[in-house]
Amino acid sequence: MNLSRKVTIDELLDGCRRSERRSQELLYKLLASKMLGVCMRYAKDRYEAEDILQMGFVKVFQKVKEFKEQGSFEGWIRRIMVNTAIEVYRKNQRMLNVVDIDEVYDMPQEMFDMNRLEAKDLLALIQHLSGGYRMVFNLYAIEGYSHKEIGEQLGITEGASKSQLSRARAVLKEKLIKMEGATHANYVG
Repeated sequence: MNLSRKVTIDELLDGCRRSERRSQELLYKLLASKMLGVCMRYAKDRYEAEDILQMGFVKVFQKVKEFKEQGSFEGWIRRIMVNTAIEVYRKNQRMLNVVDIDEVYDMPQEMFDMNRLEAKDLLALIQHLSGGYRMVFNLYAIEGYSHKEIGEQLGITEGASKSQLSRARAVLKEKLIKMEGATHANYVG
């Protein structure tokens, strides 16, 4: 492979299919930071996200010959990262805080000024959710899974998925309101 010119994803894909270490290394360097961002949303901290990333890339290199070129290669890798995060969650699964869905819908709604919220702040808030809340929130709100699909992936009922999402949103909202209050307090001083 000539390194003096830019290598395309298709060339890296072909090289990875031939188990070429250099192609694997270049693919990793090209996509690791973006995929780490995906893993960070599912992990409780950066260390866990890095573990998920490493396990995910091992799977990518093991299964690269199975990629059917239906959709983007990067999208396929992203899906592997999400599925790896789900597997890690299942292995580490603790008791989910399941709350009756009717109980959550009776909670008062408050507004929050999203203009002051930065992506890193939101990521930090998501990472502080309990594992079950974080997993359901990401799968539903970010990845677009249905509650039925989430239930099947996590081994919970569809209702439990809805409850987890509702509680995750409530916890995030509460933290955002506290954050907004702290921001206003800083401006007053």
